[in-house]
Amino acid sequence: MSCRAVIFDLDGVLTDTAIYHFHAWKALADELGIAFTEHDNEQLKGVDRLGSLRWILQKGGLTLSEAEEARLMQQKNAHYLELIDHMTTADLYPGVQQLFAELRQSGIKIGLASASKNAAFVVERLGIAAQFDYIADANQVINSKPDPEVFLLAANGLGVAPEHCIGVEDALAGIEAINRAGMKAIGIGDARVLNGALKVYPTVQALKLNDITEL
Repeated sequence: MSCRAVIFDLDGVLTDTAIYHFHAWKALADELGIAFTEHDNEQLKGVDRLGSLRWILQKGGLTLSEAEEARLMQQKNAHYLELIDHMTTADLYPGVQQLFAELRQSGIKIGLASASKNAAFVVERLGIAAQFDYIADANQVINSKPDPEVFLLAANGLGVAPEHCIGVEDALAGIEAINRAGMKAIGIGDARVLNGALKVYPTVQALKLNDITEL
């Protein structure tokens, strides 16, 4: 099957917003009296906002009402938005612009499938919003990764059947979502962790057009 579209995750693939998420979640955890480390933050990779909050609350042995959870999520998100407002094109990972240009020249569509509700804002700050043929994010789906919904939504928006799409992810939940969507999966990161991917590259810069077309 020929590749007609590549659908990218955002955080950890095209840029690194993990540090901003960490600072925002840590500030909230500190307020709640819950210890929260960078290792803890790694456990939240690919997890949506509510799932992340509940993970932290469970770690601290806290149970809150839905209204209180909603307030805390809003507080965390406001802090996170303040932090990422300082992002620029310099925060885009090396190699992304080159890969996007090669995909465009080859007639391969470019999509985004992000677990973040702020994906559109981030890609705007990175200066790459106009390069996507379709952006699917957490605002449009009910189920978070590893459910394939966001990848299937992206494929549908691109007008490309899932079997003609390749997904690029840095989280195991994302790789599972790609596979469940009926797409081919490329991992960015540690091959020992991303064992469900067909191929794994240490960075997006190491991923070349030939690697994609050969799949």
